[in-house]
Amino acid sequence: MLDHLVFAVADLDAGMALIEERLGIRPAPGGKHVGRGTHNALLSLGRSTYLEIIAPDPAQPGARPLPFGLEGLREPRLVTWAAKAPDIEQRVETARAAGYDPGAIVQMSRELPDGGRLNWSLTLPRPDAGDGLVPFLIRWEPGPHPSETSPPGCDLIALRREHPEPERVRAVLGALGVELPVERAPEPALIATIRGPKGEVELR
Repeated sequence: MLDHLVFAVADLDAGMALIEERLGIRPAPGGKHVGRGTHNALLSLGRSTYLEIIAPDPAQPGARPLPFGLEGLREPRLVTWAAKAPDIEQRVETARAAGYDPGAIVQMSRELPDGGRLNWSLTLPRPDAGDGLVPFLIRWEPGPHPSETSPPGCDLIALRREHPEPERVRAVLGALGVELPVERAPEPALIATIRGPKGEVELR
């Protein structure tokens, strides 16, 4: 179900250093999202999942608006997650029939450091839907999954979700066919427990 977590930072090199300091393994550069204004680095979390560190790309200064609230980001944080959807068209239709529109399906690609290209389809994340607790859907085109080509050594142990209106978030998750617990808390939060060389660490 979980494809990857998205950790937003203002500067990619600083974000990679922060993750290395916290978890004990340095993420590897992933590449550029040309036309989207971002670039990323990746770290495998085992079991076909990974952590994406995403930041504004200084080489694309004119691309706006940036995804994941990067323009107004005040501190590094987990901003959302992606759910695997090999049947993405059907999932979108089902969610709309249940009262939630995940958005249009968009074709995406990323230039890889080795000169290759990675292709996928996704529903663009909606900032108004669950404050990052509601995933966007993703389907990868044939080829190695990013978790298979990213630095190994970490495992995702747990993923918690907190929100002041958990019932509303659960309803949207249900429309997407995602049944996951959401705890009541004063502020929205996505909290991942990750085990790495430095032990178990909470990332939020």
